[in-house]
Amino acid sequence: MRIESHLEALAATAIFKATGQQSPALLKETSDPRHGDYQVNAAMALGKKLGRPPREIALEIAAELQKAEEISGADVAGPGFINLRLENNWLATQLTAAVKDHVRDGVDLVAKPQKVVVDFSSPNIAKQMHVGHLRSTIIGDSLSKILRFVGHEVIGDNHIGDWGTQYGLLLVGMREFGDAEALKQTPIVELERIYKTASARAKEDEVFAAAARKELAKLQNGDEENLRLWKQFVDTTRTELDKVYDRMEISFDQWLGESFFNPLLQGVVDELVEKKLARLDDGAHGIFWGEIDKAPPKLKKQKEPFLVQKKDGAFLYATTDIAALKYRKDEWQADTSLYVVDARQAGHFKQLFAVAELLEIPMELAHISFGTVLDESGKPLKTRDGKAVTLASLLDEAEKRARARLDEGIADGRLRVDPEQLEEVARKVGIGAVKYADLRQNRASDYQFDWDKLVSFQGNAGPYLQYAFARISSIFDKASSSIDDAEAEVILDAPEAERLGRVLLRFSQVLHQASQGYLPHLLTDHLFELARAFMSFYEACPVLKAEGISRDSRLALSALTARQMRRGLGLLGIATVDKM
Repeated sequence: MRIESHLEALAATAIFKATGQQSPALLKETSDPRHGDYQVNAAMALGKKLGRPPREIALEIAAELQKAEEISGADVAGPGFINLRLENNWLATQLTAAVKDHVRDGVDLVAKPQKVVVDFSSPNIAKQMHVGHLRSTIIGDSLSKILRFVGHEVIGDNHIGDWGTQYGLLLVGMREFGDAEALKQTPIVELERIYKTASARAKEDEVFAAAARKELAKLQNGDEENLRLWKQFVDTTRTELDKVYDRMEISFDQWLGESFFNPLLQGVVDELVEKKLARLDDGAHGIFWGEIDKAPPKLKKQKEPFLVQKKDGAFLYATTDIAALKYRKDEWQADTSLYVVDARQAGHFKQLFAVAELLEIPMELAHISFGTVLDESGKPLKTRDGKAVTLASLLDEAEKRARARLDEGIADGRLRVDPEQLEEVARKVGIGAVKYADLRQNRASDYQFDWDKLVSFQGNAGPYLQYAFARISSIFDKASSSIDDAEAEVILDAPEAERLGRVLLRFSQVLHQASQGYLPHLLTDHLFELARAFMSFYEACPVLKAEGISRDSRLALSALTARQMRRGLGLLGIATVDKM
């Protein structure tokens, strides 16, 4: 059940019965639990509309709300705020239903499922993945999982950069200064070295640059030898990419890179020209926003065109993105396409989405933007020599630090880990810490990468939540039971149990809000609040020492907490640890 949506509808009905008006409830959580669980603020707006004192209206609405089985109290405060307190028996009934729902833990499905493409990660061929790919990869994976769980059909697409100008440079560079042995030993490192060397040389040597353009043209025209080398570049990189993705337990439904759409690009340009959306200017084709009547007002002021074909006939990212967008609608019948790309590309996506509207492509489009990962000084995270931190090295460091924290905890008796499982636990904790540290941020914000906070068994960090889950699992080990076997009815026999129950009941609402706003940090916030509520409950309400229905109920609440944590962490792409 989505508790807030349910209460919104309940309050809207009460408002209509009391006033005859159709009005949103303007529901929100109370800032102080002592005043209640939720607050209805509709009377303030209705007072102005009806020309009556808001408090008088609030009293009438509260009287209607008080009749509902869900509400134990509807009290009017101040000039017209209505504080609602949930009825414990009703709350216990909902929690019991969630306990017995071993398939979905009480989370309902969306009423209207859509087919959603999530375009994320998207590294370039012949380069190592670096910290710049971290957020797109982690956020995109989590959103795919959340959207899928609430009922949407999701296609996760890794739109890799495997075509374009850089391949001419790689082809010439491979032949002139490539090292065959290095290509066997450390292929991705060698390809990256070749590209950087070739790129630098092309800026100073026009003969070399011309040779690269010639080889690129041969590649695009189907030259067998160049295609063979290009395929080697792609296959080599894919092997290295898969190592990182496997390590992070991230997968994709499709890998449709830029090369896949290459045969479609001339058709895109021709269509734009035919529909008078693009025109030729100094040998290149572009969309000149100021000349298009239906262009968005803000884009009309833009002087630079949205180029779709260069003078030399080469196509651009814009062309490929338009082709991909059309393909996703025509071939996949997608309803929505999400682009998980950093905020610096906002201008590109505004133009791309405007093109889609002009082409009348009926699909919802959204740029899922995110900020930058910063170091302790507030600058973009890089190595000491100014190079981008590779994703593999960052994961290495995370696992190393997680292992050190585990060793410390084992030494002082706080943690217990089977020696044979230590490396695997360190991997789960380290990589989980990296993912959680990223996802707990509002994705629109930059954030500082702090190793001490990231790999911490205290506070709002991934290891703390994994540890909290392990503690609950230990309760069931001692009870010779399982979190997946709980079936007992819930009773809320203590304030701490009531508090935990109220947090548990919000799980479905949180997941749907996270899916609607594409905001995974709402889920991390919930899990952290849940862990803290459970710890308070556990300290105040002995579980295994309780007797009869109290013991059964407390085990049921513990089981539901553990299942929500396992489910929630899983939707964030984070593995749980049963013993720690």
